[in-house]
Amino acid sequence: MQELFGNTVLWSAVIGLVSAQILKPIIHLVHRKGWDWRLILTTGGMPSSHTSAVTSMTVSIAMTEGLGSPLFAFSVIFSLITMSDATNVRYETGKQAELLNQWSELLSEIHKNGPFSPQNLKTMIGHSGLQVAAGLVLGAITGSVSTILMTNAYS
Repeated sequence: MQELFGNTVLWSAVIGLVSAQILKPIIHLVHRKGWDWRLILTTGGMPSSHTSAVTSMTVSIAMTEGLGSPLFAFSVIFSLITMSDATNVRYETGKQAELLNQWSELLSEIHKNGPFSPQNLKTMIGHSGLQVAAGLVLGAITGSVSTILMTNAYS
């Protein structure tokens, strides 16, 4: 159990993820003047929590294992795939969901008395480049700070 609680890389990633999720409703409040606590539990939005988590993990691995370690190489590739997926595949899926929702509304109007009922798909699935960049910066900060603090605490 000591190894689990002392796993700097794991906790750096968790801190990166949680930090991003906590920031989402705060950023929403600042930009839209409304508090939405549900954003703490959602995917998508500003900043990217997936990017923050994998970047924090990668930075922590770099600091603890070194830039030449195979684990660091794996983590960099994993992080790049995660960020690409967030900005490409998942972002496009959200755009498609928006279009399907529009068609669903149109079909429900056409078939008011029919068996068709509209279903709204989640549209905030992926991230814009800015949201991923914000997650990258947040992850670099949380990874560095948490690794330094945890390394000093356990040494």
